Amino acid sequence: MPSQHPEEVGYGHVVESYVTRMYGGLPRYLVLNGGRFLGPRWWHTTRFTRHLLNDAAAITDEELEALLGYEWRSRLTAAWLIGIDRRERFRAHIGDLLLASEVCYSGSAYCFALARFGTHADAEILTAYLDRYLPRTDLRYDQPAALGALLRLDAHLDTHHADRFTQPGGLWDQWVNALTHLRDHPAYTPAEQRRWTNLHCDFANSWSRS
Repeated sequence: MPSQHPEEVGYGHVVESYVTRMYGGLPRYLVLNGGRFLGPRWWHTTRFTRHLLNDAAAITDEELEALLGYEWRSRLTAAWLIGIDRRERFRAHIGDLLLASEVCYSGSAYCFALARFGTHADAEILTAYLDRYLPRTDLRYDQPAALGALLRLDAHLDTHHADRFTQPGGLWDQWVNALTHLRDHPAYTPAEQRRWTNLHCDFANSWSRS
């Protein structure tokens, strides 16, 4: 999918307005990517979160499209805003971007958005991603985030899409074990991936209700 600067489609303001806004000396996209706002000791959490919620409600679909058509920082931020506001009309676009995996870092945000949508259609997208990328043991993309999101959806929907990936000796184990230093690493268990996704989604749920 070609990358296009938002200025080229008449939305040159969106990067500064939504992506690079500063919090504690850090741009929004970097805070989102690093998860700093999830920690209880970051002084800027309340301000950051309220601005994020306000922007998720206020940004237009056209502005989101402009961000999704640009580079990883803009795509990551757009996916977070889409997920928080649960704009399910972007499901197909998010799914296409996830499966294409053209740029770094943004894939975990796509997985967050799909987990927030919370439907069988989202589980199908995540399953398709894992079918494509778990066999690629040479690629370290967003397999952990996708598995975590799928596990959350299975719990929510009472389905078992992830079972065939997580069974002993299955595709997940093969992908993890392809790198020696990841074998038996506690951060790469399916339970840890689900916990991480739950942390992000529960954060969005709790703040969205406040």
